[in-house]
Amino acid sequence: MRALNGLHARYNVALVSSFADRLVALPRLGLGVSTEYGARRLSGALDPAVLRRDHPHYGGFLEVGVEIEKGLDAEARAWASAGAPTTYHFLDVNLDEREDFDAPWLDAVRQNIATLGPAWLCGDAGLWHFGARDRGQMLLLPPVLEPEAVAPMAQGIVRLRESTGHEVLPENPPGSVFVGRLHMLEFFAHVAEAADTGVLVDCAHLAMFQRARGHGLLDGFDGFDWDRVVELHVAGGTEHDAQGYAFVEDDHGPVVLADTWLLFEAVISRASNLRAVVVECERNSIAQVLPIFARAAEQWGPTT
Repeated sequence: MRALNGLHARYNVALVSSFADRLVALPRLGLGVSTEYGARRLSGALDPAVLRRDHPHYGGFLEVGVEIEKGLDAEARAWASAGAPTTYHFLDVNLDEREDFDAPWLDAVRQNIATLGPAWLCGDAGLWHFGARDRGQMLLLPPVLEPEAVAPMAQGIVRLRESTGHEVLPENPPGSVFVGRLHMLEFFAHVAEAADTGVLVDCAHLAMFQRARGHGLLDGFDGFDWDRVVELHVAGGTEHDAQGYAFVEDDHGPVVLADTWLLFEAVISRASNLRAVVVECERNSIAQVLPIFARAAEQWGPTT
C-alpha cells in the first residue's frame, strides 16, 4: 500500500473548485433509461421517447452510450432536440491511457456534448480496448486492482474533465475474473479522492465482483465515501454454469438478480448526494421492464 502514500497530494486536481463545490450545480435527474447506437431498432426494444411520454417519472433522462466511431443515432438526437435531459456514457476510452485522449477523439466528444447537452459524463473505468482503439472492439475488462493503477486512472478523469468542462463519473466495470489485491470499492475510493470526483456505482457489477471474489454482499462498504456517489445503475443479469464454473452475464435483461436489489437498497440508504438512477434495459420491451422501474422508484422514494 506504500504506492498510495502521497498519491492524493500529487494528483488531487480540482481546477477552480472542489468536487463538493461542483456537486451543488449537478441536477437531480431522477430515474432514467439507457440506450446506445441502434438499440431502439432491435425487434421488441423499448422506445425511450414512448417511456418518457407514457411514464414520465421513469423516463426522466436518457443515458446515451457513445462510441465516437458510430456517433449518435437518430433517436438520441431526437431526444436531445426535444430538450429532454441526458447523460453521456462513453464506450471507447481507457481513462488510464493518455494516448486515448487524442485531438480528433476529444473534438468529437465535444461535438457530441454540444448536441446532447448532458448533465455529466460517465462510463465504465476499465479497458474498453486492448492495443490501439478500433471501432467495434468493445472489450470492457475491469481495471487491475492494484495501488499503482490508481494514479493513471485519476489523471485520465481529470484530463477528460478539463478537456470538456463536464463532471466525469467513473463506473465500476463488470467482470467474471478480477486481478489485483484491492477491493473494487477500495480501488474506486482511492481513484475518486485522487481525481476529486464523484462516482457512478453499478449495483449489478458490484454484485458480480462480490460473488467472484467470495465476499459478503456488503464487504468493502465501510471504507467507501458514499457522499461521492452521484449516479446508480441497476440492470438484469443471467446466471450461467460452464462445466462447473459459475458466473453472471451482464446482459441488461428483464430479470434483476436478488443480490443486485439488495446492494441497490444498501447504497440508496448511504448515498446522500445521489442525483440519478439508470435502469439499463435498452433491448427489452417496456412491459418487461416496468416492474424494474417501479421497484427502483419505490426504494429511492420521490423522484423529480
